[in-house]
Amino acid sequence: MMRKMNKLVLCLSFLLLPFAVKAQTTQGRFGYLSYNAIFQAMPEYEVSRQKLADLKSKYDKEAQRSEEEFQRKFAEFLQGQKEFPENILLKRQHELQDLLTKSIRFKEESQKLLVQAEKDLQADMLYLLNEAIRAVGVERGYAYIINTDGNTCPFINPAVADDVTNYVKEKLQLPISVEP
Repeated sequence: MMRKMNKLVLCLSFLLLPFAVKAQTTQGRFGYLSYNAIFQAMPEYEVSRQKLADLKSKYDKEAQRSEEEFQRKFAEFLQGQKEFPENILLKRQHELQDLLTKSIRFKEESQKLLVQAEKDLQADMLYLLNEAIRAVGVERGYAYIINTDGNTCPFINPAVADDVTNYVKEKLQLPISVEP
């Protein structure tokens, strides 16, 4: 009885061996890529950069106009401060303080709006890129795909990992890089 049990366990082990080997090779494989390099290779990236630059230019022009208005009124204030009665002097000082406060608030708000505009302009691109990465991972059977940006992975063993950059570029219909 014990002999039959040992034979059964041995037979089952041999039958399951190919599955164990397959599981080790597929579970241990992973892909890697530079997320930023692919993102910046997308044609939509340059369009979003240009739209963002145009918006920034408009905000900068408005900030410059506001600053010039402040400087003009400040110069007028300095020229006439000795001649102004106290109530006009206080009114002009208050106007200058309001202009300065509004200018500072505008600059802060425009920075926030630029950050949000960048997120909005790139949201669809990020979705497309993430979907392409996910599709490559599923199709090629990777356990995961690592983003190598920021020198987060100084070494990746090519025996257990694949550079999936060109696969993802292919999914996104971007030009494929030819390796030397």
